[in-house]
Amino acid sequence: MANITFNISLFIYLFAALGYSLYLVYRRPLVKSLSFFSLGVGLLFHTVNISLRSMETGHGPYTTGFEITSFLAWAIVVIFFITEWKYKIQDLGAFIIPVVFLIFLYSAFQSREYSLINESATMFWLTMHRTLSIIGYAAFAIGFGVAVMYLIQENQVKRKKLGVMYFRMPSLEVLDNLNHKAIAFGFPLFTLGFMTGSIWNIKTDESLFSWDLFRTWPLIAVWLIYCGIFFGRLIVGWRGKKAAQGSILGFVTIVVSYFFHVV
Repeated sequence: MANITFNISLFIYLFAALGYSLYLVYRRPLVKSLSFFSLGVGLLFHTVNISLRSMETGHGPYTTGFEITSFLAWAIVVIFFITEWKYKIQDLGAFIIPVVFLIFLYSAFQSREYSLINESATMFWLTMHRTLSIIGYAAFAIGFGVAVMYLIQENQVKRKKLGVMYFRMPSLEVLDNLNHKAIAFGFPLFTLGFMTGSIWNIKTDESLFSWDLFRTWPLIAVWLIYCGIFFGRLIVGWRGKKAAQGSILGFVTIVVSYFFHVV
């Protein structure tokens, strides 16, 4: 049953990704409605899939690469729906949902073997570490999509060639503010995830930080990037193009970090 719900979710996410991308070009309300509805159905099946696996393993989706990747895709969709409902940015799906599909597709090629942890104290800190970090990553993914939209708009304004896309997307100010809000939401969660991960290391008889070059330093790089964007805006007024470029760099670093098994 879990495999069936996973495959259905994967297919529907593909359909939704194509639909949102098509809507960006052809602007048909029916395409937008079908994409939005199908994404909701995909999220429903995805939720069932995560629930079934959690009942089988006895813990949440945060102990294996497959679970983490699936949970990240799920969290991005949830935050996307909240963002869509609150800010009504119609084209955001074209820049977010294809990313969701690719992340979820990647999880399909990972091992689905279970990882069991029996110590309750260790499990608590692992749960906090992974859950907070993944929700933070999901917020950063929204910021990534918004940042890409910002750079597209900014490039059109700079070149003084206002094409069709310019009039379809929100203003630079709206996109900049939304990018900031995504980072302002995700950065504290990611920081708490980093802190609880350190406590988890102590509980598992490891040092406060694992100074393994490929496991720890990419995470520190991610934290420094988003720390710079967040406090740079508050202290020296970094915004606009610099913030958008930083948001893209940060999320790309997260993706690279995952391949080094550091998430």
